[in-house]
Amino acid sequence: MPKNKKTEWQVGDPAISVVSDQFCNPYPMDLLVKRKVQNFSKDYYEVFDPSGNLLLQIDGQAWGFNRKRVMRDPAGFTILSMRQKGLALKNKWEVHGGESKEREDLLFTVQQSQAVSLKTSVDVFLPENNNVKKTNTCDFHASGGYSNISFKVFKADALIAGVGVTHKFTWGSFCKGKYNFKVRVNPEVDYAFIIALLVMVDDNENWC
Repeated sequence: MPKNKKTEWQVGDPAISVVSDQFCNPYPMDLLVKRKVQNFSKDYYEVFDPSGNLLLQIDGQAWGFNRKRVMRDPAGFTILSMRQKGLALKNKWEVHGGESKEREDLLFTVQQSQAVSLKTSVDVFLPENNNVKKTNTCDFHASGGYSNISFKVFKADALIAGVGVTHKFTWGSFCKGKYNFKVRVNPEVDYAFIIALLVMVDDNENWC
């Protein structure tokens, strides 16, 4: 985690495009993310803009090992696939464009920062960064989740997105997996990338 004083990504800063340029906007974006459980093993997320327009949808396995999630656009076209990689002390995911598993289509890798922690914290490595197994020099860092009420994503010492959880708490609704996130994505930041990170961090938090 960066130790220096935090700043924020602002209008005029270079675009951060990880999934695609089409998900970068020149202004801040406020998104609503809704999570619901489909059945015992599957759940899904829907992402809306302030006008209620569906932007993204993510489905897949809610629990288990070697989980896979797929992000689609409103028409159902696959944008990316998230796959959890085996059993390890530190959870690891690989994210590829479309339905691919090929190395040349790898968009980024996400790895839990610490095996044991009071909050979920992950490091993000782009394909050109070969340090995922060698050092802690990550390209992005994210932490938070439902139980921590907030979720933040940093590039070096700059905040590029923040999330708050909005939930009218009851044990019944919580264990049914129904809760919402309000996501603030800074200008020129790839919101599909931010949402993918949110889903993977949230997966580490879910226990109902």
